[in-house]
Amino acid sequence: MSELSFEQMLEESLKTIRTGEVVTGKVIDVKEDEIVLNIGYKSDGIITRSEYTNEPNVDLTSLVHVGDEMEAKVVKVNDGEGQVALSYKRLAADRGNKRLEEAFNNQEALTAKVVQVLDGGLSVVVEETRIFIPASLVSDTYEKDLSKYAGQEIEFVITEFNPRRHRVIGDRKQLMVAKKAAMQKELFERIAVGDTVEGVIKNVTDFGAFIDLGGADGLLHISEMSWGRVENPKKVFKAGEQLRVLIKDIQGEKIALSLKFPEANPWANAAEKYAAGNVVVGRVARMTDFGAFVELEPGVDALLHVSQISKEHVDKPADVLKIGQEVEAKIVDFNEVDHKISLSIKALAAPAREYQEDVDVADVDIEAVAAAQEE
Repeated sequence: MSELSFEQMLEESLKTIRTGEVVTGKVIDVKEDEIVLNIGYKSDGIITRSEYTNEPNVDLTSLVHVGDEMEAKVVKVNDGEGQVALSYKRLAADRGNKRLEEAFNNQEALTAKVVQVLDGGLSVVVEETRIFIPASLVSDTYEKDLSKYAGQEIEFVITEFNPRRHRVIGDRKQLMVAKKAAMQKELFERIAVGDTVEGVIKNVTDFGAFIDLGGADGLLHISEMSWGRVENPKKVFKAGEQLRVLIKDIQGEKIALSLKFPEANPWANAAEKYAAGNVVVGRVARMTDFGAFVELEPGVDALLHVSQISKEHVDKPADVLKIGQEVEAKIVDFNEVDHKISLSIKALAAPAREYQEDVDVADVDIEAVAAAQEE
């Protein structure tokens, strides 16, 4: 039997490898764009930058060091230069696919950083595998600009897994809907009419403000924003502000809110303060053809009928008064039940008898007054 040469014996002592096999080796050299591994084969293994990571222009010397032990996947047994072409990235992707498949089958929630914002959605990477989250599945509300998600950690589930077609689809909306449903259930179990709760202003409109109560939104209507009048909610409230509100009503999933806290009701002690015969000072808040409404304090308006503005004949309140003007008048009637107060400037100068003869309730259009007070 012929003796084997040293080279033959050395070659037979070394292991054989196949394309697709996973090998373990020790790093014997690292360059900016290349890693050299001793894999116990007759040739060394080479991992190029593009086969190590998806990140371009990365300096591999800052990530891998001589003496490190690492695994890689065999891409080619001979890369054309007598060396073994290896891939760390593909091995990670294979393991990532397995991990993602398990998450897909179990509907497990995953967390990953957004690496790219695209026109149609977001791209995240889990163990070297890219996952696409369409814009329609990013949030439970429409979002035109997704740029705010760049670099953020987001949670999602995988709804489609097809690694052969490189198609892995994520869904963040599903988790948000489920979380909000749980929060909504907890909120409605906790709150009741009359409760005071904390919320955050979500949106302000001309007719009111929507308040996020943590699970559901409540509407703070313009008529419930103050005991006084609020002309423009947008000048009073801003989105993002925290607010303490009163639960006024709950109808199904609709929550009506109020800032008219009972303890701050200006009519609570109005009977003594605004008793008939008292002289008060107020500000002209608005006017109609039949009279002017004078704000005595926020939430308390009184009617100054056109016939009670002056001893002289006045056709319209606007002829002698201006919005915002301060006036002094005498209270001639106080109706606690209907929250109505009548004033007279003329009564300050006129004898009581003359005033009584001058004022005829029949002259006042009660329905018109009521309608004006409700505006």
